[in-house]
Amino acid sequence: MKIKRNDVVEVIAGKDKGKRGRVLRVIAGKDRLLVEHVMIVKKHLKPNPQRNIKGGIAEQEAPIHISNVMLVDGEGNKTRVGARIEGDKKVRVSKASGNVIADRKK
Repeated sequence: MKIKRNDVVEVIAGKDKGKRGRVLRVIAGKDRLLVEHVMIVKKHLKPNPQRNIKGGIAEQEAPIHISNVMLVDGEGNKTRVGARIEGDKKVRVSKASGNVIADRKK
């Protein structure tokens, strides 16, 4: 997967087209991402006093397919991702600008 956790991505297709958000989770087996404030769905919850869950209707993010998002580089532009070997490490590279994409920390 060329997109990693804590990367900023922009949605390029679907009902949330144009929204930007941080990747919360990568589900590599299904080629899907959980993106902050994107693809919000309503989930009905039963009350569970043991887990201190109140119940009702909650809103949460649903997974979105990786083909529907593009990475946002450090300059704020949408870009495809390539790879390059620098020294003994493989680094991600922005196809738009050619700059190395730094790993974002929390």
